[in-house]
Amino acid sequence: MTDTLDTTPDAFQARLQAFEGRPVGPPTVAPDEVNQAMIRHWVEAMGDENPVYLDEEAARANGFPGVVAPATMLQAWVMRGLRASLEADRARAEGSTADPTAYDELFLLLDGAGFTSVVATNCDQDYRRPLVLGDRLTATAVIEAVSAQKQTGLGDGHFVTTRLDFTDAAGAEVATMRFRILRFKPKPVTAEAPPAGTDAPRPRRPRPALTEDIAFFFEGAKEGKLLIQRCASCGKLRHPPLPACPHCRSFDWDTVESTGRGTVFSFVVTHYPQVPGFDYPLPIAVVELEEGTRIVAGLTGIDVGAIEIGMAVEVELVAVDEDLTLPMFRPAGPAATGAR
Repeated sequence: MTDTLDTTPDAFQARLQAFEGRPVGPPTVAPDEVNQAMIRHWVEAMGDENPVYLDEEAARANGFPGVVAPATMLQAWVMRGLRASLEADRARAEGSTADPTAYDELFLLLDGAGFTSVVATNCDQDYRRPLVLGDRLTATAVIEAVSAQKQTGLGDGHFVTTRLDFTDAAGAEVATMRFRILRFKPKPVTAEAPPAGTDAPRPRRPRPALTEDIAFFFEGAKEGKLLIQRCASCGKLRHPPLPACPHCRSFDWDTVESTGRGTVFSFVVTHYPQVPGFDYPLPIAVVELEEGTRIVAGLTGIDVGAIEIGMAVEVELVAVDEDLTLPMFRPAGPAATGAR
């Protein structure tokens, strides 16, 4: 007599929930102690000018025992390097993982049921104390929860929550992080043709969430201006707009008009999921403006294969419909010949 696998929704959910409480793998020990060099690289990349991360005197003046690490660096201390990640991915793809983890088993089960796509949804961190120079972290990961099947805009799927407990060299807890992903069945992309003999209007792009803090930006764009918020107290620029200055905490602000010139700081090219109202492939860049602030915007007038970090770009204020004008960036100079 051959056993048959029960594939009913309740039975499948029971199999998924059996993973709850299982360790993802052995504890991960940070390869390095919390150190000043990594902190310096981090704050420079983030543009964080808080002196408690670099200056011991400033840290002590603010009640810390010495220089502290930015709280959001928490996971960076225990992350494996690129080579180890590539080797793990290759072994998983070849099915040669010597000792599969609970993650491997769970994702194999989800893959087999058609939940093959993944997107990170949110991350929550709870800090017990600041990390100081010399701390050596250990992270212990557990699959905390696997949700019942949910309907989402991306498709039907299951949310998987992982809890990571971070301890110091003495075994004392310093932080907890919960990281949640969605494993889902992607919805098929269908392009409905307009009825014969009719000119169906192009779907409008999604509307930005306008608030008193950001309305000036879109109003300026409609007037042909790329406006950047400026603190009226300390004079520092900031983008995206905020109700208060992150440097001096002033609530007073005005705006300056950007030249619209800058360079590509980083970029992505989106192919899927495809949202009506956009053209694909969809290149999106973080542009560093001449004024020193950065802005996220679409790229236009260039083949996606020609985009490079550091390339010079200039703003083009594009009226995407009668109500919405958006800043986009095109190559400045000769590179513009690759328009798509």
